[in-house]
Amino acid sequence: MKKMLTAAVFVMLVAFSFTLGNLHADVADRIVAVVGNEVILKSEIDDRALMTVMQYPETQKDTRLKEKILAGIIDQKVILVKARIDSTQVDESTLDALTNERLKMLASRFASKEAMEEKFGKSMGVIRQEIRNELKDQQLIETLRKKQLAGITVTHEETVDFYRNHKQQLPQVSELVGLSQILKYPDLPQGSKDAALAQMKIVQAELKAGADFAATARKYSQDPGSAKLGGDLGYVQKGELVRSFEDAAFLLKDGKISDIVETRYGYHIIQRLEKKPNAVHLRHILIAYDQSKTDEPGTVQLLSRIKSDVLAGRATFADMAKKYSDDPVSGKLGGVILSGGSGKTLLPVASLRPQMMQIVGSLRNIGDISDPQKIDFQKGNLFYGIFQLNAKIPVHQLNLEQDYASLEELALEAKKQERYNEWLSQLKKEVLVRISDI
Repeated sequence: MKKMLTAAVFVMLVAFSFTLGNLHADVADRIVAVVGNEVILKSEIDDRALMTVMQYPETQKDTRLKEKILAGIIDQKVILVKARIDSTQVDESTLDALTNERLKMLASRFASKEAMEEKFGKSMGVIRQEIRNELKDQQLIETLRKKQLAGITVTHEETVDFYRNHKQQLPQVSELVGLSQILKYPDLPQGSKDAALAQMKIVQAELKAGADFAATARKYSQDPGSAKLGGDLGYVQKGELVRSFEDAAFLLKDGKISDIVETRYGYHIIQRLEKKPNAVHLRHILIAYDQSKTDEPGTVQLLSRIKSDVLAGRATFADMAKKYSDDPVSGKLGGVILSGGSGKTLLPVASLRPQMMQIVGSLRNIGDISDPQKIDFQKGNLFYGIFQLNAKIPVHQLNLEQDYASLEELALEAKKQERYNEWLSQLKKEVLVRISDI
């Protein structure tokens, strides 16, 4: 978690600002700032201050919180004025995908679509459009920012100077580990598959008889995330879905419904609503397998045999991961686990789940492999895994010898921030900004 709130935090909170729109309806509103032709209302500042405190309780003691929020909104609107003057464009399919993802996350907090609409006093369509508008503003800002900062690099000398000038302020590097994994989902008995398939055939028959897809999804689908949205998955891109599901979805034409599709989760029927250049808008109905009866002993035996073969030198962990792992991402990489979206192979131990911390703690030497571990990552998504230790770096102070790449990134970000601040200051000279007391 960030220790300090910056203007970026307030921009991140924009997407949720509409949800509090009625909280201050009984208070006389007024204009606190004007940026170009756009006004900023006191209620907007109050809403975002409340949302900030809800997400970051420690900010409640910040007496300048509303001033910081106002400054952040002004910066945002100044950049938006520039973005519109420059006719900056955003990827509409990506925007639609982000909008549906945000709407799906928001809807998951409510028992039904009706409950959500009642809470906000707005229809689902209006809520969706407001989310889309806010996200579009964020994308416009980020697109213009990236354009302005493109091509900035740092030299070796600049990285060394950054280290020397900030040496006393640089943080400690937490303990890091490099891990590889082989994950296996236990095999299901045929009876579980047969029962799910029989139920799905009933669903399929209703759809063929003319039943509405969304209503049928709400009635039958066992996907907790999309069922209440009529099975709506929003816009998805290639590589985001299980392979068999993705192959079937991308072969469909707009408005068409697939045959029954099997994945490791169960059986699906998919409807493609719309195709855009980089994404498709999908709905689906899932009848999940009964996961209560699986061949767990057989899975443990397989993983134990793989471990023995690797330790005996009869195979490499990487080859076994490519052959046996059910995780498509790490499997292709020979089992190597990457850190989030960074692509780095070193993971902070403190960021690991408690069970993974215990597993890492049992691996003393490079090359050690854990015994098969049962992992219930999410309800209904149980699997077994073995893990190999590839690297282990103890806690240490950030330094040039061990952490040059990280220091280079920090130096680059500092240089970009400096250029960004200069650019923003220049924009403020070109756009009329008037501020009153909050």
